[in-house]
Amino acid sequence: APDTVRRMPSASRLRRWGPPLAVTVVVSGLLLLIFPVGFTNYDTIYYLLWGKQIALGSSPDYSPPLVPTPHPLYDLLGAVTTPLGDGSITVAVVIAYISLGLLAWLVYRLGKIFFDRPVGALAAVFIMTAAPILSTGLRAYIDIPFMVMCLTALLIEARRPRAGLPVLAILVPAGLLRPEAWLFSIAYFLWLAFELEPRPGTRIPTVKLRQGGIDRELVGLAVLAISAPLIWFLFDFVTAGNPLQSFTGTRDNVETLDRATGPIDVVLYGPRRLGEVLQWPGMVGALAGILLTLKLMPRRAVGLAVAAALALAAFALLGAAGLAIISRYTMLGASILSIFSAAAILGWRLLERGDPWRRRWQFIAGFVVVLYLVWLPNQINLLKTVDRDLSNQGLVERDLKALVDDGSFDAATADPPCLPVSVPNHRAVPRLAFWLDLEPAEVVSIATQSQPESGLFLAPAREFTLHNFILDPGEPGRATTKPPPGFELTSENRSWKVYSSCDGAAKDNTPIEP
Repeated sequence: APDTVRRMPSASRLRRWGPPLAVTVVVSGLLLLIFPVGFTNYDTIYYLLWGKQIALGSSPDYSPPLVPTPHPLYDLLGAVTTPLGDGSITVAVVIAYISLGLLAWLVYRLGKIFFDRPVGALAAVFIMTAAPILSTGLRAYIDIPFMVMCLTALLIEARRPRAGLPVLAILVPAGLLRPEAWLFSIAYFLWLAFELEPRPGTRIPTVKLRQGGIDRELVGLAVLAISAPLIWFLFDFVTAGNPLQSFTGTRDNVETLDRATGPIDVVLYGPRRLGEVLQWPGMVGALAGILLTLKLMPRRAVGLAVAAALALAAFALLGAAGLAIISRYTMLGASILSIFSAAAILGWRLLERGDPWRRRWQFIAGFVVVLYLVWLPNQINLLKTVDRDLSNQGLVERDLKALVDDGSFDAATADPPCLPVSVPNHRAVPRLAFWLDLEPAEVVSIATQSQPESGLFLAPAREFTLHNFILDPGEPGRATTKPPPGFELTSENRSWKVYSSCDGAAKDNTPIEP
């Protein structure tokens, strides 16, 4: 008997954690086999670089043009992994693959809880074959880990309504990745603090403070709900001297990159950006699924519908406030809507056999299936494009790292150093700064900045390099491919050429206008 007692907790833990771990490992492993060229994007490299600067006791360098918005949690990741050197990049990529695996599990689990296993499994397939989600995740953007945290909070709430502390505790780190989680925390706190009481003779309920009123627990939950924005503001104040650095810097980049923003653009472009993730079959399926489930099984669907509405409302609100309206910011809402799209196809099975809506739902499900089948060749092409872009961009970045490893930039770290390092566009700035242990300001993007008269000059060796090394379609300026007079070729490979003009570089770096 004692042995049985000792074994039971282990068996219980295995049943609890075995399936999510298995799904995460399998999905992450499959992605690694199919898309083996994941890498860190421009933003994430900057977070790791700033984390390294913080770990070494200096302030993050926000001075170069087009630096991304700081995100405290990933800056902390960079600080913690600083002893690993270049291994911190590997850590970020590993997190990216694991996050995609967790995303598949969470979408499946939510689909199972709100509807059933087949709906959850189909929703997971939809979301894991969405090209923007794969492209974003395999480039180690913070958006997938953010989505994992938010969906974990939703899963906890779905399993145990008004769970309180565990939900808010997960939304705090999520709120150190993206500000949408601030809104989710506040909305959830209000849900905990107030109750809806039916009023006789009207459908409009009375809103009243929860039973027990304002007590120590409620105050603690309130503090937790607002802790993420307070930590973020404090982080910006300490590192930049401006508590609104992230907001103002983001708005400046949105303007520089000429991205859609503002209330009007939310209406004009918001649905398009969501459609880029779900595509037309997913959009139609999600709408059909929402209408059918809310009408025929509202108890199952209402919580999920509220979660989707909150996610899309947060996207719209931030877009209206001046942040960019891009597809990455709709992916949380798209993940939830994918469950409704799966329900549009399989939800009829949950109706009683004699229900007249069962046959109607089957016809609608057939129509949605046809849409997916018709769109399938386009979807395959989108996934092939993701694979091709990852391979091409990964090749260019590996060639740049090879030059660093071969000592082509050693002059930049010599004594005296041959600086600055001029690069064709902004995308190379954080990479070289990270690999060479330089300040970002010591790597100059000549797409928008003046060309220094000395130092090192990095140029693309072929058009392929330039085509696959664009930071953003709206990036200002044009990449310069020819070095200025006086620079001599010192090394090259299939993607890059390095030129140098180091006489007096440490003493005189006065820029000359191009």
